Amino acid sequence: MAALASTVHASAVLVGTGAVLIRGPSGSGKSQLTLDLIEAGRTGALRLVRLVGDDRVYLEPAAGRLLVRPAESLAGLIEVRGVGVLRVAHEPIAVVALVVDLAAADADRLPDVARRRTTVKGIELPRLAVASGASALSSTLALLNSPRDSWT
Repeated sequence: MAALASTVHASAVLVGTGAVLIRGPSGSGKSQLTLDLIEAGRTGALRLVRLVGDDRVYLEPAAGRLLVRPAESLAGLIEVRGVGVLRVAHEPIAVVALVVDLAAADADRLPDVARRRTTVKGIELPRLAVASGASALSSTLALLNSPRDSWT
């Protein structure tokens, strides 16, 4: 990991075989969506859900895929508003399968195909743009529970 120069402000959750990378400005709900997805896994709405990293993560392109790892000092930690920082089980690395952008200025009710893709560190990925005030969880669950070939 020496080649990784710095972390980015984002959270990531492994859902099944791919990670959801959650981006957005401070206070946009990254940690909340992360917690909601973990809870969806606990209740069975999603399968195999584990924290990768909250608040800051490393992103690294490798063999045409985007890898995500937790920042070392934050590994296994997640912020819960009104409670504080909790330690939870986490994955040390995952392959990003979906990018969720919270408080996205370009979020549309029915986005065109171009807005449903993004490029991160040279890797093109499916993208869900969520407007400020919209339910990030319901949109994310709907997408995650649909066939992956419908994500683009």
